[in-house]
Amino acid sequence: MCGIAGVIHRGKTSDIGSEMTQMLLSLKHRGPDSTGFAVYGKPADNNNEFVMRFKVAEQEDLGKGSNIRTVIADRRAAVDARMAEHNAKILTEVDATEYAYRYTFGFDGDDAALEKMTRYIEELDGAEILSLGRGLELIKDLGDATVVSDQYGLKGFQGTHALGHTRMATESDVDIRSAHPYWAYPYNDISVVHNGQITNYWIMRRQMEYKGHRFLSNCDSELLAVYTADKLNDGYTLEDSLRQSIEEIDGVFTYVVATKDCLGMAKDTMAAKPMVLFESDELVVLASEEGAIRAMIPHEIDTYDPYDEEVRVWQA
Repeated sequence: MCGIAGVIHRGKTSDIGSEMTQMLLSLKHRGPDSTGFAVYGKPADNNNEFVMRFKVAEQEDLGKGSNIRTVIADRRAAVDARMAEHNAKILTEVDATEYAYRYTFGFDGDDAALEKMTRYIEELDGAEILSLGRGLELIKDLGDATVVSDQYGLKGFQGTHALGHTRMATESDVDIRSAHPYWAYPYNDISVVHNGQITNYWIMRRQMEYKGHRFLSNCDSELLAVYTADKLNDGYTLEDSLRQSIEEIDGVFTYVVATKDCLGMAKDTMAAKPMVLFESDELVVLASEEGAIRAMIPHEIDTYDPYDEEVRVWQA
């Protein structure tokens, strides 16, 4: 089931936090268990400055005893210590919730050193990096779009493009780790939302792991983010990566992927999973249902359904 959505503005920023909240609220019936946002803000002028979203507990953990807040505080302090060990200078700290945080930090090391630090943080009990990049911020939690958006203060978030997902849990737990979107750990600024099922997931995952890629969940949607990162790292364009995925990945799927400045979509050979698209000179909006697009654009518009094996890419 699930609901997916994407929006990209060409040549300008907008309140993508509110726009994606409206769209995902209209898709609530497709997935009431959790809601996720991948929003792309303006990167800092300093190329060595990053933004990291992470958690050290789950929402349900808050009811597990009187000392849980002490445990959470200790875990957060451990994250800070491990960042300091790798010479990451924390610039700003925002408490998104009691258990999830937004840091900006400066880091002068190379990509290998950055990955080493993130792996070190992930070794901490309960810690999970939800996203790390220069523009991408990934927010996901239990509840509908309004609940998550209000909880994390997303309304008013200014950016160029965003992805969104409403999840109906069918094969995994109802928690933040199992919620969508997914990012391509540890590649900056690549995220994906997906509706469908990948039948050769484990084969493809083992191939990616053999090449040195790391997975943080057992969800088949994460494969699409890692696959995209692998292709882009090998010199493919985003469009070529999307086309190649249709040939190499088996199953029924429609997915939307975002990079630091692009939004792309692909449908499998059977086109069984829905997608509706609106495009103008300044704006592209796509979603599992037309109602989600009209929730964002109230005036009369023309939409169309992409065909089987259709691939599209748009630049911010």
